[in-house]
Amino acid sequence: MATPVTLLDPQCCTPLAHDIISRDEAESLAVTLRALADPARLRLISLVAAHDGAEACVCDLTEPVGLSQPTVSHHLRVLVDAGILTREQRGRWAYYRLVPERLDGIASLLATPVG
Repeated sequence: MATPVTLLDPQCCTPLAHDIISRDEAESLAVTLRALADPARLRLISLVAAHDGAEACVCDLTEPVGLSQPTVSHHLRVLVDAGILTREQRGRWAYYRLVPERLDGIASLLATPVG
């Protein structure tokens, strides 16, 4: 939730038109953006999103990104830890699914309010 900011000297500062994100929100967003700030991870998110139901098996993700399976698994773990993907083990394979609410939350924190 946005936090109101009180200006120390309103005569010398331009008043804020909108609330800013809280310190906790900024720290959480920074963790998420670090997870997203990797081309391989962005491609993995895109690949998962492109699959039916926005869910993909790890076996479908390794070859398209051109990385080894352990490297892909590491990137997927970072995305799961950031709450961007969920992981479900089905027998031998792990399946990854996008968390749309998390992506929506990131977008809303980055959106600049108008008006």
